[in-house]
Amino acid sequence: MKTDIGRCGQTEGNKHSNSSPHVYIENISQYEGQSVTLKGWLYNKRTGGKLVFIQLRDGTGIIQCVVFKPDVTDEIFKSAELLNQESSLIVTGIVKKDKRSPIGYEIGVSDLKILQLVENYPITPKEHGINFLMQHRHLWLRSSNQHAILRIRHELIKACRAFFDQHGFTLLDAPIFTPSACEGTTTLFATEYFGDKAYLTQSGQLYMEAGAMAFGKVYCFGPTFRAEKSKTRRHLTEFWMIEPEVAYACIEDIYDLAEEFICFIVKQVLSNKRDELVSLGRDIKLLECVVPPFPRISYSEALELLEKSGYSIEWGNDLGGDDETVLSNMFKKPILIHHYPAKCKAFYMKEDPKQPGQALCVDILAPEGYGEIIGGGQREENPDILEAKIKQHNLPLDSFQWYLDLRRFGSVPHAGFGMGIERALAWICGIKHVRETIPFPRMLYKIYP
Repeated sequence: MKTDIGRCGQTEGNKHSNSSPHVYIENISQYEGQSVTLKGWLYNKRTGGKLVFIQLRDGTGIIQCVVFKPDVTDEIFKSAELLNQESSLIVTGIVKKDKRSPIGYEIGVSDLKILQLVENYPITPKEHGINFLMQHRHLWLRSSNQHAILRIRHELIKACRAFFDQHGFTLLDAPIFTPSACEGTTTLFATEYFGDKAYLTQSGQLYMEAGAMAFGKVYCFGPTFRAEKSKTRRHLTEFWMIEPEVAYACIEDIYDLAEEFICFIVKQVLSNKRDELVSLGRDIKLLECVVPPFPRISYSEALELLEKSGYSIEWGNDLGGDDETVLSNMFKKPILIHHYPAKCKAFYMKEDPKQPGQALCVDILAPEGYGEIIGGGQREENPDILEAKIKQHNLPLDSFQWYLDLRRFGSVPHAGFGMGIERALAWICGIKHVRETIPFPRMLYKIYP
């Protein structure tokens, strides 16, 4: 149970808080028939004669508080009538059962104190354009849809951590500043670093490879940065990734691990945030289909499917967003696409010795047209081959000496993957654009607020 951890808001005119405990709306059912104090903001209000109906939100829920004129002083009733959207207030009253309420209860108000009377709140109940809402993102977070999305994000992150913790992985934190590229030099954010140059990390993978050689099974979770000049619904310049890495693992192990992981996180969200999903209008039945096994097709098979749908791609080119949309609309479950051409994958990907020119890698596409949410593969463990690839990609060899050391001292087969939280969340919530899946999105030409 959540209880008040301070005395904030208890002034001379608010002595009722001493006798009526401050409670959170999510716990209101435990206080039926009791006098309680709620601290929050006005979500909505309507008046009618001797009644003022206040929709109060406190971050954990919304409840109706009924101010009946004969039950309160004239001052309190006038205060209730004055309230505007997002005014901050403290309410005291009796918890009453009410079958008409979405949460089953309402408050019969006995006292009310306004902390701040808000005027001209920018986001009104009318329709607003997305540019306006993004410019006021700091306030848009207060809306019911955004509450639902970000509560689901919280649950998704909890589920990700729970999965790896339960599977014996050790959490390691990867650095944000790096001396070199991971995914490619064209998408790096560079910064001055005490007279030298550093970059914001594109991925924690290389550092997790070091961790796997020390702990066997590790994962990191943190922000990553890509300076991609993309304005698609799937791209952010700053996003969060969870990245496991496993020593003595091959690509088939990663297929299985990623499949089990996705099924676990979707099940957890369905179990704990079903109401939020329903409030967003999400088709729950589609998420309930996310059970093993997932379809597994090769890159070449994917090209054949695209060709049958009227899309022609030359073998050797990477799949684009439109291609992924078409493919992922063909299946009701996430699909694993493996064995991409090595030339369109990162330098550290190991080539399949049985199929030269093809990488031991996998991309997992979410269904319903959402496209890639996971990318992973088996890493090249041979130091000579890896060094040649670093040179081939025109990367600074000096910056990768530590990475080559991992192959010089106790090298073993190893593999892993990365999942972008925002893309996965967009799919799970049924949101078209990733900009609503993170509290303060960073996009091309968008860094305010």
